[in-house]
Amino acid sequence: MAKTKTDGRIRRKRRIRKDVNGTIERPRLSVFKSDRHISAQVIDDVNRTTLVSASSLDANFKGAKDMAKMDGAKKVGALLAERAMAKGVKKVVFDRNGYAYHGRVKAFADAAREKGLLF
Repeated sequence: MAKTKTDGRIRRKRRIRKDVNGTIERPRLSVFKSDRHISAQVIDDVNRTTLVSASSLDANFKGAKDMAKMDGAKKVGALLAERAMAKGVKKVVFDRNGYAYHGRVKAFADAAREKGLLF
């Protein structure tokens, strides 16, 4: 049994990652959220490279310190989708990283889908 909330998330993450792998044709979109910020990466697991990344700590978010967390998640999702589309990535495998598909993770995913990413 997990001792802390984070331990439980890491156990779920390991269990999920057995099935979710990114390839060159369909890289993995991994999301990480902290108490204040959210970040995401599009990862090619075959070559072990990060193709695209976006975060609420990027320079684009400097003036938005008082932005609500949900709004930040939506903006990061849209930004990541735009960057991925510019690199030629249209289809991804979504890795929620052990988090529940709810709240900021769902808002991030919906914003990325609206901008054209398929997953």
